[in-house]
Amino acid sequence: MRQVNAETRRVTHRGPETGPAVGLPERTVGRGGVLRRLVVPGGVLAAVVGAFAYVGAVDPNEPGHYPVCPLLRYTGLYCPGCGGLRGAHALMHGDLATALTNNALAVVGYLVFAVVWSVWAVRSVRGRPVRIEPGPVHLWTVGVLLLAFTVVRNLPFGGWLRP
Repeated sequence: MRQVNAETRRVTHRGPETGPAVGLPERTVGRGGVLRRLVVPGGVLAAVVGAFAYVGAVDPNEPGHYPVCPLLRYTGLYCPGCGGLRGAHALMHGDLATALTNNALAVVGYLVFAVVWSVWAVRSVRGRPVRIEPGPVHLWTVGVLLLAFTVVRNLPFGGWLRP
C-alpha cells in the first residue's frame, strides 16, 4: 500500500511482509522536477565557468590584475595555491603541460571538482541525495598531501613544482 505524507512529502510503503513503513523520497515526475533539482548544481557550474572564463580572459602572468599571494610576498615561500591562477589560465588555453608546471595539485583539484560535480548532477537528476562525508582519514590525508606539496615545492630539489 502506498501513502504520501503531505507534511514530509515522503512516500511510505506498507506490506504484510515489510513490517513498519519505510520512508522513500518521492520522485518528481516531468521536466519541471528535473530542472528544479538541477538549479543548485547548475548555479555552481555557472559560477565556476564564469570564474574560469575570467581567468582565461585576464592573464595572471601580467602584473596588476590579481593580488599577490601574501605568503609569497612576505616570506618568499610558495603556498599550495601559488600558480593556481596561472595554471587555470594555461588550462583554459589548452596548454596542459604549462598548467601542470604552474601548479600540478591545482590541476588535479580541477579534475576532482569536475568528477564530484558530475556525480552530483547525475544524482540530482535521478532524485537521489548526494552525501559527501569525508572521515578523519580522508581529511588527514588531504592535509598531509597539501603540507607535503608545500614543503617539497619550497625545498631546493622541489624546484620543478614551483610556478
